[in-house]
Amino acid sequence: MPNQLMPSCLIPLEGAFNFRDMGGYRTTDGRTVKHGLLFRAAELTGLTPNDHRQLEAIGLKHVFDYRNRGEAEQKPDPVIGQAVNTRVPANEAAEQAPHIDLAELFQKGLHHHFSQDMLLQMYANLPIGSRSYRELMKLLASPETNLPIVQHCAGGRDRTGVGSMLILLTLGVPYETVMEDYLLSNITLTDYHQALFDMVSPYISVEELRSFEEAMRLQEKYLDASMDSILREYGSFERYLELEFGIDEEVRTRIQDYCLE
Repeated sequence: MPNQLMPSCLIPLEGAFNFRDMGGYRTTDGRTVKHGLLFRAAELTGLTPNDHRQLEAIGLKHVFDYRNRGEAEQKPDPVIGQAVNTRVPANEAAEQAPHIDLAELFQKGLHHHFSQDMLLQMYANLPIGSRSYRELMKLLASPETNLPIVQHCAGGRDRTGVGSMLILLTLGVPYETVMEDYLLSNITLTDYHQALFDMVSPYISVEELRSFEEAMRLQEKYLDASMDSILREYGSFERYLELEFGIDEEVRTRIQDYCLE
C-alpha cells in the first residue's frame, strides 16, 4: 500500500472518518483526477461545526447515501451547505428489513451469517442492475451540474468502494490504482475496525473473533468479485458503462474532460 496516497486524499474531520478526496490519481492516458470534485466517506451524522465549515468551503452539490432506510434513520445525514441529500440503497433487499447493527447481530448469535463468502456474494451482486449506482452515474454524467459530490455508506468501504471503482474506472484510472484506493480503507479505518472487534469480542470465541477480523479486512478478492461480475455479464467495462448507465464514449469523454487535468 503506497503511503504517499494518504496525505493527498484523507481529509481530517472531527466527527466523521474515512472522508477522502479521490483526486490525484493518474489515468492511463497520463492525465490526473482533479482534486475537489469527487469524495468518498463513511457516515456523516457526527459532523461538528468545524467539519461543516470545512466541507461547506468545498461547495458540495450532492451527498449520495448508499445506506438502507434503517441505517439512515438511526444515523441521519446532516445538511451540508447547499448540497442535495440523496439516498438510494445499494442493497435494496435490506431496505424493508428491520435494521440490526453488528453488535445486536453478535448478541443474538446471528454472526455466523457474516463471513467472507457472504461478502464475496454481496460484492458480486452490487454492480449489476443496481438502481443506486445508476443514480450515481447519472449524476456523474452531468459533472458541470452535479459535482462536487460525496458518496458514502456506513464505513465508506464496501458499497462506497464499489461506487468509487465505477467512478475511477470511468475516468480511466487503471484497475491496479483503483484497488489501491479501495484497500486504503484498511488504514483509514484502523480505529473503526478495532472498535468493532472490541465491541463484539465478549460474545464470541477467540477463533470466531479471528475469523471475523479476517473477513472484515478489505481484500482484493472482494473488489475483484464486483469486477468479475461486470466482465462476466458484459464482456468489458466499456460495454457495461453503456448498457447499464447509458454512458457511451462521447459522454465518457465529456466526464473525463471535466474531471481530469
